[in-house]
Amino acid sequence: MRTFWLSAILAFAVLVAGCGAGHHAEATQAAPEGDRTTLGNVQRNIRKGMTTTDVLEVMGSPNIVTSGDNGSETWVYDKIATDTVHSDSGSYWFVVVNGGEGGSGATSESQRTLTVIVKFDEQKKLTDLAYHSSRF
Repeated sequence: MRTFWLSAILAFAVLVAGCGAGHHAEATQAAPEGDRTTLGNVQRNIRKGMTTTDVLEVMGSPNIVTSGDNGSETWVYDKIATDTVHSDSGSYWFVVVNGGEGGSGATSESQRTLTVIVKFDEQKKLTDLAYHSSRF
């Protein structure tokens, strides 16, 4: 009977540790509130013919603005994000059963980049849009 309860406690501890790690990964990889510069947002909401004001409302302020001789403008949005996920599964049951402490953990890190180039003509209408997204 004692073996049954030790097995049940061990199974419960493993289950709880696994669920916590998955939730932590989802929470840390979610985009911060208010971060409007995403590939999906660009593809869904930015179209030729939009005004500079329209683009500002969707994307926010650009990182770089350059002006041409004829009154045209080029806006560059350049974003880099690092996602770090750490999972720590301490063996609390080990303390109760054996009087010791054990644990293990893992860390995963990846980076995302997004560069968006928006060109406007002299009437401040969007004429060209290019973007590049990568994850490594």
